[in-house]
Amino acid sequence: MSTDRVPVRDNLVDVEPYGAPQLDVPVRLNTNETAEAPPAGYLEEVARRLQSLALHRYPDRDHVDLRAALARRHGVDPSQTWAANGSNEILLQLLQAYAGPRRRVAMFRPSYSMYPELCRTAMSEVVAIDLDDAFQIEPEATIAALVDSGPHVVVIASPNNPVGATVAPEIIVDIHDQTSALIVVDEAYIEFAGPGASVVDRVADLQRLVVVRTFSKAFRLAGLRLGYLVAPDWVVNDVQKVRLPYHLDALKQVAGMVALEQESHFLEHRQRIVAERQRMAAALRGMAGVEVFDSSANFLLIRTSHPELFGALLKQGVLVRDFSSAPRLAGCTRITVGTREENDALLAAMKSVIEA
Repeated sequence: MSTDRVPVRDNLVDVEPYGAPQLDVPVRLNTNETAEAPPAGYLEEVARRLQSLALHRYPDRDHVDLRAALARRHGVDPSQTWAANGSNEILLQLLQAYAGPRRRVAMFRPSYSMYPELCRTAMSEVVAIDLDDAFQIEPEATIAALVDSGPHVVVIASPNNPVGATVAPEIIVDIHDQTSALIVVDEAYIEFAGPGASVVDRVADLQRLVVVRTFSKAFRLAGLRLGYLVAPDWVVNDVQKVRLPYHLDALKQVAGMVALEQESHFLEHRQRIVAERQRMAAALRGMAGVEVFDSSANFLLIRTSHPELFGALLKQGVLVRDFSSAPRLAGCTRITVGTREENDALLAAMKSVIEA
């Protein structure tokens, strides 16, 4: 007896692969990439160092040099750092280690749409806790929900994607102290937030705190796919139990170390992004029927009553991210902050759509 195909897992039957549209349009503002390329000289230095790599050998399995560089950046021991192929793989490894079947992961709604996908891959139960009407964590209700559900892992995005709001460190400390869960704070956009927004310096004091970072946003290296965590050393030991052999290739390790060495050059564009974010927010708030949410990231979330905003902007060559069908985000669109020229094109297109 034979069949044409092997049936996919039951919980994958109706699943569409995750991903935002990748369309060839003049202005792409839908995936929160940084519009500016890496600084001059970066690729040349990476290429120079690649010449000495022994690519016929496996890479350093524990990426010791890269972890040491990450440790220097954050003032921790190298045993408290770990890197992987983007922050998404870091998150998946954490879920594979601490969640999984018959375990629960608490997250907030709305938040990064990949979190439930990662939980499904790890076969973990999701506990969704709604943010308040301003898309902020309501501490008392959150603690009550967490105590009631008893999650093994709590995932908090700060700044939140797609909203852009940061979570006060005091709230994160309270969640840590009032639960027994692993507290995972996803700080993918933290370099665009103000001073004091990060909790990475709290890892030394909070025994179950993990901070996840990425090179895809402020470091302008989305194409590199490199992310990392800072955590207690026992977390790093545990995630190695689920990582694939030689999961981080030698080229990526070199590229990450050079980026860290050139950090000041990589991050000097942040003030331009913040200034453009503020300029865009003011201009959008001046348009009739447009609500703009406060953001500490490199994007803005807006809400309008225009039913076809995504398509109308796309017709003018501007690609944004449509969240209008997501839970609690009716009428919402997320706009990445691009170059000044790209942002001007977005504002002109928005103006024409709203006026029409």
